[in-house]
Amino acid sequence: MPARELDVKGLHCPLPILRTRALLNGMAAGEELVVYATDPASVIDFKHFCNTTDNALLSHETQPDEIHKTVFVYRIRRGV
Repeated sequence: MPARELDVKGLHCPLPILRTRALLNGMAAGEELVVYATDPASVIDFKHFCNTTDNALLSHETQPDEIHKTVFVYRIRRGV
């Protein structure tokens, strides 16, 4: 099953986490979500979110972007 995607570019804390949580709550255990964010604080926020929930942060990378300079990409697996 392909991963779902969530674009929260341009949003600032706490909106990226709140929208991610809402989408993950509607997903089945084991499904994956790829989140695209531009808020530099999201690096700390997503690590903390996954460490304090059953969700697993599978990867985190940065990509260049013409509009936002840097996009942070998070791959998360929905926990139990």
